[in-house]
Amino acid sequence: MPKIISPIDGSIVAERPLATQAEIDAALADARRAQMKWWKTPLAERARFCTAAVDAMLAMADEIVPELARQMGRPVKYGRNEIVGGFQVRAQHMIEIAPTALADHVPSPLDGFRRFLRREALGTVFVIAPWNYPYLSAVNSVIPALMAGNAVVLKHAAQTLLVGERFQAAFDRADLPRGLFRNLVLDHEQTARIVRSGQVQQVNLTGSVAAGIEIEKSAAGLFLGVGLELGGKDPAYVREDADLPYAIENIADGAFFNSGQSCCAIERVYVHRRHFDHFVSGLADAASKYILGNPLDPQTTLGPMVRGAAADTVRKQVNEALKSGARRLVPANTFPADKPGTPYLAPHVFINVNHDMALMREETFGPVVGVMPVDSDEQAIALMNDSPYGLSASIWTRDTVAAERIGEQIETGTVYMNRCDYLDPALAWTGVKNTGRGITLSALGYTTLTRVKSYHLRESIGG
Repeated sequence: MPKIISPIDGSIVAERPLATQAEIDAALADARRAQMKWWKTPLAERARFCTAAVDAMLAMADEIVPELARQMGRPVKYGRNEIVGGFQVRAQHMIEIAPTALADHVPSPLDGFRRFLRREALGTVFVIAPWNYPYLSAVNSVIPALMAGNAVVLKHAAQTLLVGERFQAAFDRADLPRGLFRNLVLDHEQTARIVRSGQVQQVNLTGSVAAGIEIEKSAAGLFLGVGLELGGKDPAYVREDADLPYAIENIADGAFFNSGQSCCAIERVYVHRRHFDHFVSGLADAASKYILGNPLDPQTTLGPMVRGAAADTVRKQVNEALKSGARRLVPANTFPADKPGTPYLAPHVFINVNHDMALMREETFGPVVGVMPVDSDEQAIALMNDSPYGLSASIWTRDTVAAERIGEQIETGTVYMNRCDYLDPALAWTGVKNTGRGITLSALGYTTLTRVKSYHLRESIGG
């Protein structure tokens, strides 16, 4: 029976039984039946149901914030932003653009013919959501999938099972037709069986590279769509013309927010040599001001990592870097709560690092950042691209032309200028290399949740 073990104190937040095979079979059959009717439902009516579900979720925000802190450690100081900020904004945007994104595409006129392309629903979309941004990552697929005329089955991470229940409650309160949305508690083998079942037409996973590989194996030969938003090792480049105080403040937030447990967290920074000393001093000072502690305390600005084992994995990477010559700028005794075996991990800033170290090469997924000096745009670009990942990259400069020129050469899904660690729902969320494949958000996000049918209608025959 899956249990949510709180990173705060190791207590059991909740435990739930796994879905039985009979429940899984019924959910998939119900989804198929409901979807066949839902697809014929006018888009405006679909929008009404989805909007009502969003409103129902927002009404639960005060309960969700401490519940989320207990499940995965996000400080209550920031928990509300995930619901009232990101969840609401992303959902509303995808609802609003659906009429345009899903509209027929009509090519140039051709005498005697009526021609158009129409987007049709796929069927059932299987969404596998992570614990680190449990509402945001799920909503990226759930709302547009329903808006496009699909049914949705949600499998949430074991660490955040209550989030899946909140989604179910929101759709139930919105009176969404039965079967169109179903939250299931599943283990890895049950998840793989659903992928292999032939009863889902699209699988959207947000998770690790290892999880993505397993999903692709399960989907092999079935010709179903697979969207994979996997790991990241996102870089920042601070150019010679950057606004240093602004860059320091925002890169610190991009590196340490959510205890660095974000696929698009800043994990490595390349700074023009002229500003290197100033930058690392400022970043270390910003790191030292975080308050590491109980996320239920409104004064806490850095909560625990999701579990002690995850924090110890980061500590191992940190210790290996130290043995290889890296230098830590925030003294270890600055944060007495940081103790081996516990999920409470202090923010770290390292210099004297290089790409031979795992700290600069492998995904850390913790509040750790390495900083290297560079002498040119070309050197920064080469280092930014020296990674198996490619989710987002940020350029800190006053020169928009330079940012665009550099961005064209970076192997990444998103290029930021003077910001980081943010998803704009009007832009596609995608990646390259081991970060995965597929698209969520924006009008293009609807392309992976629909199939195109071409209509070639000859209106007159004969003479």
